[in-house]
Formats: sequence, structure tokens, C-alpha cells
Amino acid sequence: MQLKDKLLAQRIYLFLGALFITSLVVSNLIFQKFFYWYPIDIEIFDSKLFEISVGILPYPITFLITDLISEIYGKKRANDIVIAGIFASLFSVGIILVADCVPAISDSPVDNTTFKNVFSKTIIAVGASMFAYLFAQFVDIRIYHFWKNRTKGKHLWLRNNFSTWLSQFVDTFSIISLLCYFEVLPSSSFKGLLISGFLFKVLVAAFDTPFLYLGVYVFRKRFNLKVNDEIDIL
Repeated sequence: MQLKDKLLAQRIYLFLGALFITSLVVSNLIFQKFFYWYPIDIEIFDSKLFEISVGILPYPITFLITDLISEIYGKKRANDIVIAGIFASLFSVGIILVADCVPAISDSPVDNTTFKNVFSKTIIAVGASMFAYLFAQFVDIRIYHFWKNRTKGKHLWLRNNFSTWLSQFVDTFSIISLLCYFEVLPSSSFKGLLISGFLFKVLVAAFDTPFLYLGVYVFRKRFNLKVNDEIDIL
């Protein structure tokens, strides 16, 4: 690969990493707002079936990006992005702690009480999210490469969906369990939130498959890659 192509591949990797980290950090900051993602009033296990947190909206993007990086840049680069996401999330918690310790002035548009109400549970959410996210992402990457090796680089839709479905269930189950355990969410809503969140993520995984195909096609055409080829950006 020529030097200019390697530099371009490095730049794209950085942008994908930025999108990944932004999606991850923001999902932990906005998780306390809930909405209905489908306008039908159905209850299951005494919970609204289609009720989920807005924090789930950017989260599937992280799995799409790690699948794309796994396909084009390899397993190690995907794991590097996961570790970078953990560091960014922990760093964001530190910033929130410092901001919470600083007293607001009397004319501040957001007073101390409002700020604490919005961000006080972020630390617990980030802790729960990091445990769930770390486990789920490594499951996703491992399963993705298992199917990639098994199919010799073919059937992209298979490894994209199979890896994401299982890892998303692991992620959803883990984070909701921890948030209910620490009483951030009511335990009575566990089953409903689990089913609703997992169903939403499965549908998103199926929806984003064409985008993964498109991304892989563009990369392979631009960098003249064959099936199963990976870009070494070092």
C-alpha cells in the first residue's frame, strides 16, 4: 500500500474512532430520558413493551463501527477502539465530578440541584455501562471474527447479525440488571426493558447491515482489497 493510501486509512480510522467514542459517551449522559419507539400501547410483564431510554439510540452505532473496523482493520484495531472508549467514558465521569463540586452562582441558568438531578446517576450508569459494554463488545468482536474465519470472509450479513444479536443481548441484560440493582431503574421494569431494548437493537442490527455492506464495498474498492484482506495502518 502506498504511503498516501496508508495515511488516508489512518485518518478514516481516527474518524471512525471519534464517532464510536462520541456515541458511547453521549449514551451514558442522556440515558435518564425515556420514550416510546413504536406508537402502539402494549404491555408485557407489567411494563410498556416499546419503552426505552434515549441512551440506546447512539449505542447500536458503536457495534456497527466495531464490525466495520473488524472487517477492514482487523481484530486488534477493533479492540483498541473499545479500550479507548472505556478511557473516554471514565474521563467524562471525572469531568462531571469536578463540575458537580464547583458551586453554581446565583444567576446560573442551571443550579446545583438541577445539575445533580441530571448527572448524579451518570457515575452509576457509566460504571454499569462499562461493565456491560466491555463484555458485550469483546463478545461481538470475538464472534465476528469466528464467523469471518469460518466463512473465509464471505457472508458478511451472517457475522454482522449473529455477533451483534448475541452481544446486544449480553449488553442489554447486563446494564439493565446493574441499573436495577443500584435502584437507578425500578426492578419491576426489568423484564419489559430487557425485551424492549433487545428487540430494538435486533431490528437496528438488521437495518444497519446494508450500511455495513456499503462501507466494506467502499473500503475494498478504494484500497483495492480482496475478500478477507485487512489494512495494516502501522
